[in-house]
Amino acid sequence: MEIKNASASLAALGHETRLAIFRLLVQAGSEGINAGLICEKLELAPATLSFHLAHLSRVGLIRGRQEGRFIFYVADYAAMSELLAYLTDNCCQGAQCLPKAGAAAAALKRRRTASAR
Repeated sequence: MEIKNASASLAALGHETRLAIFRLLVQAGSEGINAGLICEKLELAPATLSFHLAHLSRVGLIRGRQEGRFIFYVADYAAMSELLAYLTDNCCQGAQCLPKAGAAAAALKRRRTASAR
């Protein structure tokens, strides 16, 4: 991950509403949540939600999928893992001091190895 991408992702998550949306989607899992339910759970106006979803989507932290007349949104776990790995790269001078940081780094390393094949 480049610093420009990390900065854009962190800036998107730096807004209280976008962070709440992203956390809700992370908790929802791979099935995601439809936009109407996100509005309901976070008590947001549809136009406000659309604005924030577009921003999170633009930086690659979430994806939407159409099912009938509904759009379901899901967190992009690979992008989240990549951001965490970037933030914790060489943490504590390269020591694996944080279990979650180590797991994120290991996942990134596996993806890099798989994509090189």
